[in-house]
Amino acid sequence: MNFFRHRHAALLGLPVIAVLTAIAGCSSADDNTSVAVPNPGRKATELCRNLDEALPRTLDGHSREDPEPRSALTAGWGSPATAIILRCGVERPPKMTDPKVASGNDPKAVGGGVNGVDWLMEKQDDGSTRLTTALRKAYVEVTVPRGDDVSGVLVGLAAGVKKAIPTGIAY
Repeated sequence: MNFFRHRHAALLGLPVIAVLTAIAGCSSADDNTSVAVPNPGRKATELCRNLDEALPRTLDGHSREDPEPRSALTAGWGSPATAIILRCGVERPPKMTDPKVASGNDPKAVGGGVNGVDWLMEKQDDGSTRLTTALRKAYVEVTVPRGDDVSGVLVGLAAGVKKAIPTGIAY
């Protein structure tokens, strides 16, 4: 008789496990943005770790909410659906060597500087803007969602980038 009691309890446990699994699947962990973590060399990784420590707690009115998986090479600000995302140690974007960009003849990409940091600015098909540092020892990429103030983001990041990522040719 004990066999039936344990078997009955085990069978009742299955629906409970299914419900708990479904609830866990809808937990706040799903509220985090998932971002591909770059895999730069040792020197760039060290610079990116320095940048992580120099980044602001708030950026353009958004508080820092780092994406998953947690890494010193990534950072985020704002709600997951509309987060400003930073990735440090990315590869050089192809547009950075495109002659059309250098001559100002590419309507989707332009170069410029803000507070001593040079950036390549690329409009994305979804309306967001991807910004990548230029002439720094590590490439830093920032994605700004459509509707956010790109200039405010660049001003907010300039001091940290200047402090942590020296000028020069990327590793």
